Amino acid sequence: MINFAIVGYGNLGRACEKIAHDSKDFNLVGIFTRRDPAIMNSPFGTAFYNQSDIEKFKGKIDVLALCTGSANDLTDLGKRCAANFNTVDSFDTHAKMRDYVTEMQQIASANGNLSFIGIGWDPGLFSLMRAMFQGVLKEGNTQTFWGKGVSQGHSEAIRKIKGVVKGIQYTVPKQEALDKARSGQGANLTTRDKHLRECFVVAADDADKADIERQIVTMPNYFDEYDTIVHFITAEEFDRDHRSMPHGGFVLRSGEVNGQHHNLEFSLKLDSNPDFTASVLMAYAKANAKLYAAGERGAKTILDIPAIALTDEDRIDYIAHTL
Repeated sequence: MINFAIVGYGNLGRACEKIAHDSKDFNLVGIFTRRDPAIMNSPFGTAFYNQSDIEKFKGKIDVLALCTGSANDLTDLGKRCAANFNTVDSFDTHAKMRDYVTEMQQIASANGNLSFIGIGWDPGLFSLMRAMFQGVLKEGNTQTFWGKGVSQGHSEAIRKIKGVVKGIQYTVPKQEALDKARSGQGANLTTRDKHLRECFVVAADDADKADIERQIVTMPNYFDEYDTIVHFITAEEFDRDHRSMPHGGFVLRSGEVNGQHHNLEFSLKLDSNPDFTASVLMAYAKANAKLYAAGERGAKTILDIPAIALTDEDRIDYIAHTL
């Protein structure tokens, strides 16, 4: 069994915990939190530890899942943990990916560890499809659309703003842009052309709502490049209308080979963003343990990890029924 632990106990951390609890492959060592472990409760009886004590568990954890928000916490946490553990994370700030992967490569390699970065569905599965589509259809244009659905990273970024009690963000594809991309006319679409970001916020009674809205719509890497709408609602409205977390999206490529036009499309429609992201993260946590045992070290993305690492089956048997 894989000795496995989780840092963070939000939606993603809880979803990973349930998968680990239900799996025969994982021994869940514990969950590390910045909250007081004494007040934490798990439906599965999982042990909680203070995040500051994580280094005390060096040598006791095979793979550590980093389930904190990308906006502020994950890069520092990832670099700290990569020095002592094998890690998997779903870091999702595309604009900062180059720097994060480079730094994690240096730290993980220097300490003989293996870190998987940006493991989810975007970055993650969508990244893999973009690479494949671009590789097989050299002349063309690739467009990615997200939603309609709840972005965990963007929602977390909203909740970090002072005065926000509850917050959620829906990414909404603009149908006109989606139609253009599908018809092969999407080459000049901008980020703002393609998506609307719609936010629903419960503010504290004494909060400055105008300032909260300003911080949201101007937030770099999250909202500043998009048309963004902010709705302030009551806690009762939030609990009634915004408890589920669906998501999905499309990767599209349109291009030509020998004068013939081709459209490629990969799509996801998810009832629960955190549960599906956790499923991807846990599959790659298992692959991390396997590849570490095979001698892999450093920082890897989904583009570097062979798909066959996701199965326990005999290689030829797996090829026979999958290929």
